[in-house]
Amino acid sequence: MKIACLQTVCGATDVEQTLDRLRDAAGKAAAEGAELLIAPEMTVGGYPLQYAALAQSAGPAEGPQCAAVSEIAREAGIAVAHGWPERDGTHLYNAVRLVGRDGRPLAVYRKAHLYGRAEQELFTPGGSGVVQASLGGLTVGMLICYDVEFPEAVRAHALAGTDLLLVPTGLMSPWDFVAQTIVPARAFESQLYIAYANWSGEHGGLRFCGRTTIAAPDGTVECLGPTASGGDQLLFGEADPATLASARRTTPYLRDRRPELYES
Repeated sequence: MKIACLQTVCGATDVEQTLDRLRDAAGKAAAEGAELLIAPEMTVGGYPLQYAALAQSAGPAEGPQCAAVSEIAREAGIAVAHGWPERDGTHLYNAVRLVGRDGRPLAVYRKAHLYGRAEQELFTPGGSGVVQASLGGLTVGMLICYDVEFPEAVRAHALAGTDLLLVPTGLMSPWDFVAQTIVPARAFESQLYIAYANWSGEHGGLRFCGRTTIAAPDGTVECLGPTASGGDQLLFGEADPATLASARRTTPYLRDRRPELYES
């Protein structure tokens, strides 16, 4: 399955602007033959987290913000994974939603590991470790940004049969090594693909490092985005079932585990 990651520039944006950028990216990705587009953390509303934009972009999974993304997927004929602030009653979640090429909702994941005081004060942590859906013959799972830095989170997906792990992110400098080193290591040690889509640029005193990454289970990196760019970029890779099968035969970490030794 050909996949595309959107690396987009941060800045002062509103919901309509972020949706327009996503619409443009979806059309271009589909034209290049991609079946799935992964956009960064908080796709709708954008980063940095500004209260006015957050209030405008927050809503339920069946709300108008998500309905607009479903329509984008339908128009372009491509599956889309997008971030947004999910409002559920009195709770606000940092969430990612996956929709099929027909716009039909497939899954919603709420970020479980919240990074820093700002996120911890703003959001409620999600309570589900593994959220999956079937897409293009692959089992697709989702995490968000900081989640992927916990090896247990990725290994739980591997044990549950995830083939392709989607990770919308908002990684800032100087933590570029997460994209360059940790993400490929997670893909190799848990024998799955990881698509890690990040912001780039600087705004409001925050600098996002780019480095969007598609890492394969055989230790290779399908693509690594630049640290900075003058505009939005699409980076492409292939999630190949044959590579998955070969990597799992060659490096059988999951088969050779001895979990009885790791229990407290």
